[in-house]
Amino acid sequence: MIYELRAYHAMPGKLPALLRRFEDHTLKIWERTGIRLVGFWTTLIGESNQQLTYMLAWKSMAEREKLWSAFAADAEWIEVVEESEREGPIVQNIANQLLQPTEFSPMK
Repeated sequence: MIYELRAYHAMPGKLPALLRRFEDHTLKIWERTGIRLVGFWTTLIGESNQQLTYMLAWKSMAEREKLWSAFAADAEWIEVVEESEREGPIVQNIANQLLQPTEFSPMK
């Protein structure tokens, strides 16, 4: 497995809107398109309390490319983004890392 760690830095005061978008819409689209979620976290102590971090699991880089591309082009997702950002962007920036487990990692 390959794991993708993504950190979304919300626009000031927009973290609740970002959380709603994931909970109310994104998760359903991911389920439909086959994207596997490992978990979501908000920052309790750290650089910013306006950050949402989540992890996805992929069987391979090829699977990631296929499923992520399908998600990004999904008509429902495009509509959700337009609606959720009607009054302006809710995400300031996104950082992501693709992680490969070590031989001794309990998570393979």
